[in-house]
Amino acid sequence: MADLSQIVKAYDVRGVVPDQWDETTAELFGAAFVRVTRASAIVVGHDMRPSSPGLVRAFGRGAAGQGADVTEIGLCSTDELYFASGKLGLPGAMFTASHNPAQYNGIKMCRAGATPVGEETGLAEIRSLVQQWSDAGGAPASDKPQGTVTERNMLEEYAAHLHSLVDLSDIRTLKVVVDAGNGMGGLTVPFVLAGLPVELHEMYFELDGTFPNHEANPLDPKNLVDLQQRVREVGADIGLAFDGDADRCFVVDENGDLVSPSAITALVASRELAKEPGATVIHNLITSWSVPEVIRESGGLPVRTRVGHSFIKQEMARTGAIFGGEHSAHYYFRDFWNADTGMLAALHVLAALGRQEGPLSQLVSRYDRYASSGEINSTVEDQFNRTAAVKASFAGREGVSIDELDGLTVTGVNWWFNLRPSNTEPLLRLNVEARDAAAVERLRDEVLAIVRAEGETTTAV
Repeated sequence: MADLSQIVKAYDVRGVVPDQWDETTAELFGAAFVRVTRASAIVVGHDMRPSSPGLVRAFGRGAAGQGADVTEIGLCSTDELYFASGKLGLPGAMFTASHNPAQYNGIKMCRAGATPVGEETGLAEIRSLVQQWSDAGGAPASDKPQGTVTERNMLEEYAAHLHSLVDLSDIRTLKVVVDAGNGMGGLTVPFVLAGLPVELHEMYFELDGTFPNHEANPLDPKNLVDLQQRVREVGADIGLAFDGDADRCFVVDENGDLVSPSAITALVASRELAKEPGATVIHNLITSWSVPEVIRESGGLPVRTRVGHSFIKQEMARTGAIFGGEHSAHYYFRDFWNADTGMLAALHVLAALGRQEGPLSQLVSRYDRYASSGEINSTVEDQFNRTAAVKASFAGREGVSIDELDGLTVTGVNWWFNLRPSNTEPLLRLNVEARDAAAVERLRDEVLAIVRAEGETTTAV
């Protein structure tokens, strides 16, 4: 088993907090979280950001002050916090800003069993209480006895649970490069891969919330360059890149080429459906056409949903789905309390790769069937009117259908595109897919010409 003390030796705990909130506010959030969830006990964890330890301790004080017993699991990935919430049956709070730069921090909250806390399921109420109590100078005293705060390391239990879900004992030895981006993968990966037939090549495993090598955001291609180069240099079978809180995993093949998260979704779906034929699998509306195709070919029922973890998790619970995937490399498993875990998805890919002799590029080719644009972000002054202009241009064309489940999705015989507004920035996000690259380029340029009209500007991510 990996040596925890060696993994965290470079972790520098400093008494700093983000610019926009502080430990006083974190304490109010802890108190409000207990009030809204009506919890008698909670579990909390945090990532490697310098501000995280102080914030999580303050959150724990606020929760204990409202009578809740607090279990601190310390440094962890977000999916380990979800595991703890599910295993212990407790509401949980994870302090992390995921892939965002070092000066940011935040909280991901869930109810017992890793059920999400969203805007309509408690978040708005928590925020309202925090504002109310902040204006009043603090949270009201509780009539319950002061709660306790205890520490518990759950990393080995987390790894054991993952191993119980995917058997890698009989795979061929794989040469695997992992870029942890100085994030929490540097803690979890050695524990999860320990004892498996894997030759591990580590990159940026030192926990450092200042991200000295590159941002822990594999969605941005520039942050994959080091991994791709190392894979080619050492002749690896596969490369894995985790984001800051290690709940997302991106995959590159033996050539250093990025494997589409849609292809990973289809691959994992086929494996899960082999265990439970006829089960439901969730996919969001910007995953490739190949995803529902593979689900049907594997005997499953595909269900399409909006983009975002709260929508995916709601549909997972409603339908009893065995698995769900998003093109952003979030992967959700029924056997992981419907929560997302990139680590479990990575184990599925290793298992599939290790049981065949061909390279990863050959394995995933059966799941990667179409050309796509990737996500293109356009800065616009009026998201609504730009979207309406695109809709008007395509409405009424022969063979074209339009739906507005999430933004605008326009589908033709051999292509589709989705145009969605950002909830936090003045952006429109465009994804295009077609039978071939030339069709993607034509459609992309046609849509962007409308989106960029009247001096709008566009940048690709």
